[in-house]
Amino acid sequence: MLKENVEKALNNQIAMEGNASFFYLSMASWCEQQGLEGSSEFFYRQAEEEHEHMMRIFRYVLEMDGKAASPAISKAPDDFASIQDIFSDVYQHEQKVTQSINELVNLSAEENDHTTYQFLQWFVVEQREEETLIRSILDRLKLIGSGPQSLYFIDKEITDINRMIGDSDSSE
Repeated sequence: MLKENVEKALNNQIAMEGNASFFYLSMASWCEQQGLEGSSEFFYRQAEEEHEHMMRIFRYVLEMDGKAASPAISKAPDDFASIQDIFSDVYQHEQKVTQSINELVNLSAEENDHTTYQFLQWFVVEQREEETLIRSILDRLKLIGSGPQSLYFIDKEITDINRMIGDSDSSE
């Protein structure tokens, strides 16, 4: 059974993951409207992944005899200045999620909730991977620059990353 403060914190994380899913969905839409097919596919996959994270926590709360709250979703921004700005926003967002997960880990340790602590370790690893991926994309964007043909090369790089991620997903 979850302590009330742990359950509340997990429900807050459910809301954060749900909002992230729609944040990425909005980015996918913008990219598709700009003709950035590879980037839109990347963000569609990210949106699905965040939804899966939300559901993983939702089901865990229920499994622990808690009450999982279906979150209210805030309207995500739907206009972005550039693909570079989008990935910069994504990196900042992933850092916030990492901080939130770390706070949950700390709370579960303080409460001697070993089950929740163990459950959250998957998210700790996942966040490290997410931040590393986005940081590597930002590094590539800096190398490509912002010249007239940069969008083509950026989208090509993201398409290659999609293939790489797809190959690693299918080997699991």
